[in-house]
Amino acid sequence: MKTELLIANKRSGQIWEVSPCAQTITYTTNRTGSPGTLKFTLIKAGNIAFLEGDTVRFTVDGKLIFFGWVFTKSKDRWDVIEVTCYDRLRYLKASASYAFYDQKAGDIIRQIAEDFQLTLGQVADTGYAIPSLVEQEQSCLDIIGTAVQQTLLNTGKIYVFYDDGDGLALTEAADMKSGVMIGEKSYLGEYTYKTDIDEQTYNSVKLARPNERTGRADVFIAQDSGNIKQWGLLQLYQTVDSSANDAQVKAQAEASLEFYNRRTRTLKVSSLGVPGLRAGQMLYMRVPGLGDINLDQYVLLEKVTHTFENELHTMEFETLEI
Repeated sequence: MKTELLIANKRSGQIWEVSPCAQTITYTTNRTGSPGTLKFTLIKAGNIAFLEGDTVRFTVDGKLIFFGWVFTKSKDRWDVIEVTCYDRLRYLKASASYAFYDQKAGDIIRQIAEDFQLTLGQVADTGYAIPSLVEQEQSCLDIIGTAVQQTLLNTGKIYVFYDDGDGLALTEAADMKSGVMIGEKSYLGEYTYKTDIDEQTYNSVKLARPNERTGRADVFIAQDSGNIKQWGLLQLYQTVDSSANDAQVKAQAEASLEFYNRRTRTLKVSSLGVPGLRAGQMLYMRVPGLGDINLDQYVLLEKVTHTFENELHTMEFETLEI
């Protein structure tokens, strides 16, 4: 395994390859809500000099893993420097107000990217136009996250918003399948398997649509009486836009119920590292005798952390559901 960690000083134009000086490198991605993060510990050597805003590029065996910018750095008395870098999604933590009507998630991403002068990578056409999305003083990352979530609840398809190295990208998770299988005798180390109906499980979905004519909300309900009898009533209540018609609200309620009306299974895994694996990808796992199931299928990666240390590459990851 050959790693390359490049730091480019914008002011001087100098570039340093610092992987020989790096003690530990970690790279973390989450499926939603946060930028890709690269952290490394560096022993200062020679004329290495860089500041916040300088660019960092990290590759493994020639494969681009991370491209981003230095945001924080600290140094102790022994000249050990700790550095934190983020990719383009970090700039979307800025707050803004937007009103979008009949636009797809990709259209919303393009508009925000243009406003914040951020380059675009591959942006998928979701095929679903969101009737309205009005947000006041919210982070742009949250606004885009809401658009992606609305697309999921109305199409049943999971899309991943991330920085692909070339720019902001939107890809369906089904199109991000890894070619690697992890399981017994194949990369797998320690793991923890959990089932619950506590955090993301609902067997009743109630959507309220404001009605200006009556002054009251029109209510639409989709529920599973069998699971209500088994688990008790677990209700999700949300307000939808007043411009949505009956068919659209009913469809959203049914799609939301289909997504949330299940016991949540999550898996936390430690394993040997797979370069390039990131949150949002689909990964095939085979673990016989995993609690109440024999795991032999693709899982969705919710969070992935790679660690490079002493020429050893390991990773920890969490799955969303199984």
